[in-house]
Amino acid sequence: MSAFSKAEDNERDEIDEPVNTTRSIGAILMDAGRMVPEDAERVLRYQREHDVHFGEAAVRVGVATAADIEYALSQQFDYPYLVRGESPVDASVIAAYDPFTPEVEALRALRTQLLIRLIHTDRKRSRLAIVSPEAGDGRSYLAANLAVVFSQLGEKTLLIDADLRNPRQHQLFGVANRVGLSSILSGRVGLEGVQRVQSMMNLSLLTAGPPPPNPQELLGRPMFTHYLDRMSSEFNIVIIDTPPGTRHAESLTIASRAGAAVVVARRDHSRLDGVRDIAQSLSHARVALVGAVLNEF
Repeated sequence: MSAFSKAEDNERDEIDEPVNTTRSIGAILMDAGRMVPEDAERVLRYQREHDVHFGEAAVRVGVATAADIEYALSQQFDYPYLVRGESPVDASVIAAYDPFTPEVEALRALRTQLLIRLIHTDRKRSRLAIVSPEAGDGRSYLAANLAVVFSQLGEKTLLIDADLRNPRQHQLFGVANRVGLSSILSGRVGLEGVQRVQSMMNLSLLTAGPPPPNPQELLGRPMFTHYLDRMSSEFNIVIIDTPPGTRHAESLTIASRAGAAVVVARRDHSRLDGVRDIAQSLSHARVALVGAVLNEF
């Protein structure tokens, strides 16, 4: 996405009057503290003299960076992203911070492929388990970033941390983990606990909750299926983070409840036989394998 989009045409005459109900680039930057009125006036003069877009003029004058203009455009098009140092979300959730990088573009391409394949499962509402053979393959990283890019598409998205042994999503998103999936499955609370992720308007998170002594038994209860069915009626996309597949049997249980899965392998880390075994296990359990990802990050 260019920082100097034609969307900036609404900046031609005034910086504080919305055009087509869209706030101007200058107003957004001033509200965010990235530009002062005196600088905006300098930009407007330069813009009129050289007949360029407001964003291009601001960069040429030296009062804004390309990143500033990308930020303002993201606000105009309801495509918000976070600013480093201003959010508790971990830097590894790159889709929340750097939506214009090649890495996030690859995630968006994956999102498109998954949407096409999920449509072919004839599921009106889609659930997707993220599985891999070993710890460190990048399941949690992929689950978190996929959830963000789905939410940026406008899909109402729920991310569930079902790794009850070594949960990571509450750490990645900087939220509390006092109540979560384990609390619901053990009957300690009702079907609450879903948290909205700040600044991500279409993204919600259900953390794993306190570590239980019997994760496999909890996830095997009918309550887990009932909960997923309920969440699938409220969200367009439900993404589920899982424990390592070759170490813990509940990974397959989670995937079978979801109905569809993506297998993650990490370059120079994952063993080929482990990836093959987990793919075969998913096939035997009649789980739709809708994608395989080689993680290089």
